[in-house]
Amino acid sequence: MTTVAVAVTDGMLPFELSLACEVFGSAPAAVQGPWYDLVVCGSGPVRFGRFGLRPDHGLDRLADADTVIVPGWADTDEDPPGELVGAVRAAHEAGARVASLCTGAFVLAAAGLLDGRRATTHWAHTRDLADRYPRVEVDADVLYVDNGSVLTSAGKAAAMDLCLHLVRLDRGAAVANAVARRLVVPPHRDGGQAQFVTTPVPAPAHHPLAEVLPWALERLDQPLTVEDLARRAGMSSRHLGRHFRSVTGTTPLQWLLTQRIRRAQELLETTDDSVEAVATATGMGTATTLRRHFSRTVGVPPDTYRRTFRTRVGPPDTSGRPRSA
Repeated sequence: MTTVAVAVTDGMLPFELSLACEVFGSAPAAVQGPWYDLVVCGSGPVRFGRFGLRPDHGLDRLADADTVIVPGWADTDEDPPGELVGAVRAAHEAGARVASLCTGAFVLAAAGLLDGRRATTHWAHTRDLADRYPRVEVDADVLYVDNGSVLTSAGKAAAMDLCLHLVRLDRGAAVANAVARRLVVPPHRDGGQAQFVTTPVPAPAHHPLAEVLPWALERLDQPLTVEDLARRAGMSSRHLGRHFRSVTGTTPLQWLLTQRIRRAQELLETTDDSVEAVATATGMGTATTLRRHFSRTVGVPPDTYRRTFRTRVGPPDTSGRPRSA
């Protein structure tokens, strides 16, 4: 069982703290077997907003965790508490994966974990983070950044994206999607997506891509082009590109590639189909093309990805419940 430790301190932002506990504290009904062992760690009773919390463990417990989550806190004008900074640094040195949510990035930066690394935080605080920690490569335009053992996210909803990303890394896309369905949130938004768009997201009834996105998802096995999407949407390719950037934060081709990779992950986790068959089912054409895009996006080849998740939880049976490997 993987231990996830949430580090808390006075002034913690309750939203980020709550969503971390919600994601890692209870498994969705569709997932059988052990879930994460969630522990809340702090130096004593803490206050955040109108709420109070008495942690179950001290900050020294962080060093025993597999993953440490550092939620944001409100007073970013002040240096993070030294005890918290030291405990987070010690946990990382002990081998823990450390992830910050929103302004929790200031804690990671103070601990030196972001030196020479790309990182992000809530867009309203990116300039401050860059000014105070010049050795950090601050990216203000993304939802989250994954550096392997150190991860950072932007604020609020992006913190949920990062938590789901961690579940996806640990348990696979199918399990992460089950968590997303339980929480009624989008199952995947790529970390490179923009933190915010230049125009408000339209209401569902007036969404310019409301019909074309589901249409494309049903046809991922086909070699769709931008022109195909534009024709279906009844607009020019240039207008389609502007709408995609406004609504999804990315281009039509990048969105299509992301959906194909997500579908490939699910098929690798849940079926015994060959890599060639998965390539055909996801519109990649050949196993060589799938391997190239999959390795670049996910970080490992499809065969390695399948072995990893079969070893961890095994493929699900026909009812959708994971069986042991």
